[in-house]
Amino acid sequence: MNLLYQLIKIALLLLLPFAILIRSATYFHVHYEWPAMLCLMGSATATAILMFIYFSFFYGKFTGSIGNFGAVKRRALIAFLVVVVYSMHGILFFSSDNLKSSALKNEMNSLHPILRLSLSTLVYANKDLLITDASRVPEDYKKMGLPSNSTSLHYKQPTSKFAHAVDLRTKGKSEWVNALVKGYFSLMGFNTIRHGGTADHLHVSLKSHDYPHAK
Repeated sequence: MNLLYQLIKIALLLLLPFAILIRSATYFHVHYEWPAMLCLMGSATATAILMFIYFSFFYGKFTGSIGNFGAVKRRALIAFLVVVVYSMHGILFFSSDNLKSSALKNEMNSLHPILRLSLSTLVYANKDLLITDASRVPEDYKKMGLPSNSTSLHYKQPTSKFAHAVDLRTKGKSEWVNALVKGYFSLMGFNTIRHGGTADHLHVSLKSHDYPHAK
């Protein structure tokens, strides 16, 4: 029982930086209406502080001291660089294996950076994650035989200039996996809706301050 507790504790400590990186970004966006880059800078700073604490803990364990000013400064710089590199990679690069079609690559560039970062982070745990839709224009709804939606969060929003919604495939995946994916996005501060539309999928969205009640 003690071993199980220790394993759970280690797993939570490992997952905590990722949770803070994404959850604090959505918090800044939802509650303070900061621009995307400012939200990410704020969450990166919070995560870097946590990473610095981790590094300092292990440094103290091995050396028996916190080190001189130079050592503290190096740990802080490394922590910040690790978070920045991870965040930039997650925002800018996305594997085509997780996209339904090659056309989605351009759509991903129009998706809100916080959503992109949350998706790329989930891919580490769920390699089979498949994005079926991201940014849209009104004509896309006509092509799919669906009524047009003037407040769709798949559109680029007037203020942020990014699309605030993405669709993930649920068909062919076990229900417990779909439930975990939905739970992950809900915990990270996103709106999640399981619905049909053109096919069974999970609709994940980030609040738009232009249309605060849209999902």
